[in-house]
Amino acid sequence: MLNIALFGPPGAGKGTQSKLLLEKYNLAYIATGDILRNEIAEGSELGNKAKEIIEKGGLVSDEIIVQIIENNIKSNKHANGFLFDGFPRTLVQAYILEGLLLKFNDSLSCMLSLEVPKNKLLERLLDRAQTSDRSDDTPEVINYRLEEYENKTTPVAEFYKDKNVYIPINGVGQVNEVFDRLIAAIDTVIQESWLNIVLFGYPGSGKGTQALHIAKQYKLVYISTGEMLRSEVEKNTEIGKKVLPFMEKGSIVPDEIAIKLIEDKIRKNPKARGFIFKGYPRTLVQAYILDGMLRKMNSGVSCVINLEVPTLEVIKRLAARSKTQKSRKYDMSTDVIVYRLEEFEDVTIPVAEYYKRQNKFFSIDASGPEDEISEKVIEEIEKARRIIH
Repeated sequence: MLNIALFGPPGAGKGTQSKLLLEKYNLAYIATGDILRNEIAEGSELGNKAKEIIEKGGLVSDEIIVQIIENNIKSNKHANGFLFDGFPRTLVQAYILEGLLLKFNDSLSCMLSLEVPKNKLLERLLDRAQTSDRSDDTPEVINYRLEEYENKTTPVAEFYKDKNVYIPINGVGQVNEVFDRLIAAIDTVIQESWLNIVLFGYPGSGKGTQALHIAKQYKLVYISTGEMLRSEVEKNTEIGKKVLPFMEKGSIVPDEIAIKLIEDKIRKNPKARGFIFKGYPRTLVQAYILDGMLRKMNSGVSCVINLEVPTLEVIKRLAARSKTQKSRKYDMSTDVIVYRLEEFEDVTIPVAEYYKRQNKFFSIDASGPEDEISEKVIEEIEKARRIIH
């Protein structure tokens, strides 16, 4: 998901730019002040607690704030991500946000800081005070607010600079000029983020062909469990001897073997910025395993592209492949082909449901020419990249 913290002093233009960013990237808006007022207005349990504290002249605790934010995240399951405005404001809140997003298997994509000179901020805030008829917004009060902001938030900026996700943005200029700068920064973050793709579909749907195209297009490391297993069989290794009976039937090999082969492949590519998986995961357990392996690298599955091909068409493709040099042992028998398709229905469909719940599952019609299918796959990947980190 695309999670952005919009940072900047009072008068930097966060409110104006937030509205534009929310619309462009389909993000859910989390402004602690707004949601706190909403909770109080609705008379929720947390809202009543906050109201009681405020009426006594106290500050609402981080514990209450984080519960309200967590509730908002849970209630926006279909958002492409979240835009945090006014949070985090302290180093403690920065750590809280890290932990909260980790709870949802996510992280902050970037902190965008609107940089505006102090004299310009003072000018904007004084103008705003006049138009909103706020007599308490005197130069002295505004100066105090700006100094307080700087003192409290400097450690927050340093925290995200250390994580290499802090991006300063020139906040001076017309609204559309500042917005264009923000978009350029966000698009760079999206392009530089890890890209881990799973190609999904029936045996014979063209996953191998398309995986190679996509690996080349995005400079990803191609991981095919089938190819790695066949290599082990050809070399007559201990692994090859163990998996041969499973492969002859077209069955799923034991998970511990697939894990070893995939982890070896990942280790051999330490500079990779992403992987494309073909033939894995095939079960729900394997989906959990893949999540675990990628989490070790502070990453995760970016998207799953499902190649939809009619059942009769894939049977024809597999039968035709059995007559070529690309044939597999399990292509030679119609019974085995049917068994593999039935196994896909029984075992692999729950994997699709798992990724659908995460809004990471994209389907295309893969029954046309290879180049047309590739264009469709790339289109879906680009769509996914706009909503993922």
